[in-house]
Amino acid sequence: MVPYSLTFKTGVEKDLRKIPNGLIPRILEHIENLSTNPIPRDTYKIAGAESLYRIRVGEYRVICQILHGSREVIVFYIRHRSVAYRGM
Repeated sequence: MVPYSLTFKTGVEKDLRKIPNGLIPRILEHIENLSTNPIPRDTYKIAGAESLYRIRVGEYRVICQILHGSREVIVFYIRHRSVAYRGM
């Protein structure tokens, strides 16, 4: 199976700076696993969005788009669950 490529939007780096240092490796591990398994068990489709998914990592959410045709995962942002869905 050909792995999916991972792409990060520019705001992801800024989002990572706001996350406590102890959680960053755990979040990045979940993101890296998306290349081999783009829709893991704890991934849910966001209602009202064509191909946006959320991955729950503790109290943080990774919002990404999974494009099966081009075998690509685009990470849009990583935010606390209280603000993750604002402006969608």
